[in-house]
Amino acid sequence: MMAAKATSVEVRLPSRLGYEKVAMSTAAAVAKLMGFREDRVEDLKTAVAEACINAIEHGNRLNEGLSVGVVLSSADDKLEVRVIDDGKGLKTLPPKPNIDKKIHGEEDPRGMGMFLIQALVDEAEWVKGTDGKSSYVRLVIRLDKEAE
Repeated sequence: MMAAKATSVEVRLPSRLGYEKVAMSTAAAVAKLMGFREDRVEDLKTAVAEACINAIEHGNRLNEGLSVGVVLSSADDKLEVRVIDDGKGLKTLPPKPNIDKKIHGEEDPRGMGMFLIQALVDEAEWVKGTDGKSSYVRLVIRLDKEAE
């Protein structure tokens, strides 16, 4: 079988909640073209949505004058997604949430997005922008060869 040529798709979203759905649909379309199983496509959609919501809310602080960039790069057996915002980036990753406390209302139910992203994809990396902006999260999801 011939190796697939690397391809790249870019989407620019307004910093307005709801537009993460455009990135979800685009990521799903690319993943389906690559041959990902439906359950992995759903994992990817959720991870991309969470990353975009974080970029809109925390990176760009809902400033509609700023946009969120989503770059999908596919090559052979993996899809890499970068969600880029104009925020300063994280100083440190937050601690793993206590899911029991969140479920029982003892902690704010929010704040699980980054944990969820890490659980859904094969690699997740948060990169702080060197210029005080243009931070991004890099997600990688691999094709499962055995399940094909």
